[in-house]
Amino acid sequence: MLLWPLAEIKAVGGGAQANEGVEEGGGVRRRVPPVEVKLVPLEEGSEVTLNSDITSALMLQRQMDRRKAAVYLTLSGLLIFTTAFLLGYVAFRGMCRLCGNNGDLIPLSDAAGAQHSAEGGVMYMAELREMLKKYLKEERIEDTLRRVSRASHPPGSSEGNAVAREILQNLQNLRMDHTWTDSHYATLQFPSRTQPNALWLVDSEGAELEEIPLDSEGYCAYSATGTATGGVVYVNYGRSEDFEQLRAMGIALNGSIAVARVGGAVSFAEKVWHAQEAGLGGVLISPDPADVPQDTRRLGLHSNAVISEHVHLGSGDPFTPGFPSFNHTQFPSTQSSGLPIIPAQPISANVASKLLSQLSGAGCPRGWQGRLPYVQCVLGPGFTGPSERRVKMAVYNTMKPVLLNNIFASIEGKVESDHYIIIGAQRDSWGPGAVKSGVGTALLMELARTFSNMVENGFYPRRSLLFVSWDGGEFGNVGATEWLEGYLTMLHLKAVAYFSLDQAILGDDILSVYTSPLLADLIEGALKQVEHPKHTGQSILSLVQRQGGWRNIVKPLYLNSGAYSFTAFGGVPAMQLHFTEEARSYPFVNTQLDSVGRLQELLQGRLGSVGRAVAELVGLMVLRLSYDQLLPLDVTCYSNTVQQLSSKLNQHTAQLQSRGLSPQWVFSARGDYSRAAKNLHEAIKNSDIQDERLARLYNTRIMRVEYYFLSQYLSVVETPFRHVFNGRGDHTLSALADHVSLLRSAPHLFDEARFRRQLALFTWTLQGAANALSGDVWNIDNPL
Repeated sequence: MLLWPLAEIKAVGGGAQANEGVEEGGGVRRRVPPVEVKLVPLEEGSEVTLNSDITSALMLQRQMDRRKAAVYLTLSGLLIFTTAFLLGYVAFRGMCRLCGNNGDLIPLSDAAGAQHSAEGGVMYMAELREMLKKYLKEERIEDTLRRVSRASHPPGSSEGNAVAREILQNLQNLRMDHTWTDSHYATLQFPSRTQPNALWLVDSEGAELEEIPLDSEGYCAYSATGTATGGVVYVNYGRSEDFEQLRAMGIALNGSIAVARVGGAVSFAEKVWHAQEAGLGGVLISPDPADVPQDTRRLGLHSNAVISEHVHLGSGDPFTPGFPSFNHTQFPSTQSSGLPIIPAQPISANVASKLLSQLSGAGCPRGWQGRLPYVQCVLGPGFTGPSERRVKMAVYNTMKPVLLNNIFASIEGKVESDHYIIIGAQRDSWGPGAVKSGVGTALLMELARTFSNMVENGFYPRRSLLFVSWDGGEFGNVGATEWLEGYLTMLHLKAVAYFSLDQAILGDDILSVYTSPLLADLIEGALKQVEHPKHTGQSILSLVQRQGGWRNIVKPLYLNSGAYSFTAFGGVPAMQLHFTEEARSYPFVNTQLDSVGRLQELLQGRLGSVGRAVAELVGLMVLRLSYDQLLPLDVTCYSNTVQQLSSKLNQHTAQLQSRGLSPQWVFSARGDYSRAAKNLHEAIKNSDIQDERLARLYNTRIMRVEYYFLSQYLSVVETPFRHVFNGRGDHTLSALADHVSLLRSAPHLFDEARFRRQLALFTWTLQGAANALSGDVWNIDNPL
């Protein structure tokens, strides 16, 4: 085996000359003659040695030179890299669309990992949730509630204007990105100052026998004015099914005065509308102890108290339907189709007992018996006794133009600033309004303060947040609706969702969520994160699950809610929450007794903790909508609703075919919508959500889904609530389902022409939604 040494060095000219050039003892180096380097094989085991000191010197010098060169190359490379990096950073910083004011990149989504704070750190969703909980303060909610609920503050009053100024100033102090007011002149109705509303018992000739005292402060806004005289008919809650039952029993309704009780899941406006449709001449509405507690020793109304509520079957200024109330003199004279043409007046339990205890006629149907004293529950319309007595009612309310001021504050989003999540609450109240307006206002101000603090501490919302204090809420959400009317043509392109905080606290036991189906999936995650205000250490979700699951608390929006107009009129997904009592209701809403003290007594001192729970729930959902790159709205939700209609139509296929009718077009439209929703869901799932342009395209399609269900074939003036699922009118799914059910229950009442129109309106609205959701026209399945 051969071993090869590194080298054997031989001096040219012999070994004697090899030492020439180095002075003994390490003297000065002289010129070294050339040397020859050869590789010489050695036998295994032989010793390798250097033949001279020159060899050692040359090898050491070359090693040092190599090390120096390596160091110089490394330093040069680092210098070039650092210079290039700094130049690139400066150039990129000026071009970056997704940077904050300090140049820090704003993350695109949760999937990207996190959100960068102002200090350059990373903020995950869990950290933002903790930040939200940290900044929410129970004591601030209570303090604001007490300040804004000191006294009655209706729109246009000095008290109302004082509250408005305080709200505006507080929002300005929060250093929001923008703060402004939006003003409208609206026509509102108030009790006459010179001629109070009145009620009499009269004889058959109309002569007044006895005047029955009424509460001078109680009235129904937008009631028809004038007098009405007739017998009295007890109509239970005044629901459509109640009047159907009265007609089936043969009770004389035409020209009579209805006495209806508060409740039954219908508003005053709906009670009056149903009575008007049934031919009655007027309506008196009273609280019954069976529905509204009236034991003053246990937080109940006194027997002479009345509950007031407007009776316009709609929202907004009824004298400018479909367009905003900026200046009445510029618009033609018109009025809403939802204004009643019969008078309406609230009465106390004592007055109702006096009237109903004297009625004669058929006995009440089962389940109609209330708890009014001395009342045997007779339907009327006659009175007992020898004389033919009747009732005369007179309403003298007066119209008045009032300047309404909506107050806005906003935090601009850093990526999609033109997309808004809106949080709002009614500000005005006929009485102190602790529940009616105070709770919502206090929650609104606390959420505004909390999100403002979060932004100052590193939270960058992707989308903008709008905080709004609405005026004119007592008269049918007038301020909110007038704003919607002013921006109706573009709001579906801007508004992601609306959260109403009105009347959120009516107790602390049971949570109810009234919502557009698109927002329903947001609820479960929020419920999981929030502690129940009455059960320490347990989440709201854990208690809801024991009651059958969270979906059982989800309910459709109702007419008088602060969220209804946004969905049914504006095509914006909306939600409203209520905490209520399990054993009893809070009876003071819409009365002069709606005070903070009574609410606190009902909650046994837990007002702050309940307020915090509601604020956390709404705040977490708002946080999710403002944070996620792709909007978490369930576009497939309406498919299930239409499926239920399809099943109902299938049950009547034979009857429809016998009349030459077919539900096939509804089935086809349902299929198209279901496929479009599923395809969009799959496309999103399989896409690169980090692509900013693609994400925005998807979000735009998702945002418009609710708007697609506003029927474009109806006039907004005649039919303001055009939504085919959540609206009101013959075009809605519920109206179509009710009508088709007559094929079995009452075939003689089925109107074929009306059904054809209903079917066409619903089908083409649904088909239009399917086409729009499909995206580009070439994606629509429409084969030749």
